[in-house]
Formats: sequence, C-alpha cells, structure tokens
Amino acid sequence: MPVSAATAAKLREAMARLLAGEPLHSDGALTKENLAREAQVSHASVHRAEDILAEWNARIPQPVLRTPGEVQRDETIADLKGKLRKASQKVTELQSKLDALATVTANLYHENIELKKKQNTRQQGRLTALSGDIDSHR
Repeated sequence: MPVSAATAAKLREAMARLLAGEPLHSDGALTKENLAREAQVSHASVHRAEDILAEWNARIPQPVLRTPGEVQRDETIADLKGKLRKASQKVTELQSKLDALATVTANLYHENIELKKKQNTRQQGRLTALSGDIDSHR
C-alpha cells in the first residue's frame, strides 16, 4: 500500500536534508531509521514508500558490516589462499625439475644399455688366449 502524497513529500524533504547534511530531527546518519525520524513518520511508512526507498537505496551506499570474527575469518582465508598459491607454484616448479630429471635418467639408462650391447659385441668378436699349455689339457 503506497503512502499519501503528504508522507511522500515529508520523506523527500527529509532525504534532501540528510543528504545535504542539515538534519533537523535526527543525528544526521544516513540510515533508513533516520530518514523516518527526519520525516517524522513511522519506519513502516518508509518501507511502504517503495519508490522513495528505491531512490534512497540508489543514492546511499550500503556498508557491508562484518563482525570481528568474520573479519578474522576473512583475513585467515586470504592468508591461507596466499600460502596455497605459493605452495602450488613450488609444487609446479619441483614437478618440472622432477620431469627433467626423469628424462635425463631415462636417456642415461638407454645409453647404458647401448654401451653394454656394444661392449658385449666387441668381446664376442675377440679371441682370448688362455694362459698355460693347451696341450696339457688334452
């Protein structure tokens, strides 16, 4: 249910005084409660004047009030997010190093296998003289 024209006029005048910093009937804080006090109308009347209330909400920034516990929680979360970000960067860095070392190790392993094959091939092609008299063993 909308408010009367007289109540709407009182609310608009009160809003103008509060925004100008010239309150007559309140402490001047930019609150809906002070808007009602300044206009000398009930708090319910302010909420029934939807168009005036929408204008008030558009012109007055609504502060985000947080309890000290919420502030502490948010600071802790921000701190932990920072630590997590640093830890993730470190993990990424170490994973890159680990991958590089695994590649080097795999290359060395394969080179070692190839060298052993070459060594075995060379040894099979050589005749080795046995020490001692071969005829004595016959």
